[in-house]
Amino acid sequence: MDESIIWVVFAILFVVIMAVDLVVVGRKHEKMDTKRALKFVEIYVLIAVLFGLLIAYVCGTDRAMSYYAAYIIEMSMSVDNLFVFIVIFGVFMIPEEYQHKTLYWGILGAIVFRALFIFVGASLLEHFHFVMYIFGAILLFTAYKTAFSDDDDSDPEDSFAFKVSKHFPSTPTLHGDSFFAKIDGKRLVTPIFLCLVVIEISDIIFAFDSIPAALSISSDMVVIFTANIFAVMGLRSLYFVIKDIIGSLRYLNYGLGAILAFIGVKMLISEFFEISVVESLLFIVIVLLLTVFFSVRASKKEALP
Repeated sequence: MDESIIWVVFAILFVVIMAVDLVVVGRKHEKMDTKRALKFVEIYVLIAVLFGLLIAYVCGTDRAMSYYAAYIIEMSMSVDNLFVFIVIFGVFMIPEEYQHKTLYWGILGAIVFRALFIFVGASLLEHFHFVMYIFGAILLFTAYKTAFSDDDDSDPEDSFAFKVSKHFPSTPTLHGDSFFAKIDGKRLVTPIFLCLVVIEISDIIFAFDSIPAALSISSDMVVIFTANIFAVMGLRSLYFVIKDIIGSLRYLNYGLGAILAFIGVKMLISEFFEISVVESLLFIVIVLLLTVFFSVRASKKEALP
């Protein structure tokens, strides 16, 4: 079967999902409760799983396994990134009823940049094999930073993203959910726009970690691009779920660190020893399950009198 059918189906799903999210989900300025957000997460995951079955039918099981592995990697790394988004919203004091709109446009921008990074990264790997070792080293460094760095004492306002946002002429207060406001004849940006800028820049920085990780699984555009974009599209709803369980995932940084280290090593030894996609997928799933299990168990023990 012609592989182009996959791109057609993906394009249709992308347009429908983004339109529904903007018109239906985001039509009201109201807080999205955890139960409702979880339902949307389940829908997004189901769509991604079914799309993987389409890849298996059209392109074969091996490419479908690569798709699922790339999807799980991006989703798991996105959870850590969402913690940063929670802090950003807090710093800018954005009410929960306005956060969905900010996330929507932030994710849409992230999709554009992710697409660019994926195509550039895949092209580099295709023409310059040594880039594989650079990506591997980056992932090992990121793994260490993720697992052992202490971010509790860091001030988010000292970050590069926040410094960039300060260069915009802005209003000190919100004007509803508007990104811009006209005051004394001048068009100024609002705190919501500044928040969007910081989220966008932060996600670009995150992409330098997640894209090499995805490319370690495959450089196939059908696999990597669709898996990455499906994972990113589900972040809006996942954000509102994560907000309420953030304290329960205390060991997430260690789990993500282990996954990134594994992927980094895989890239560095790829010339001498090949780790199959199925083996990579099993390792990632097992690590994530153990991370959640021990995190939940620790939270339950702490809650006991």
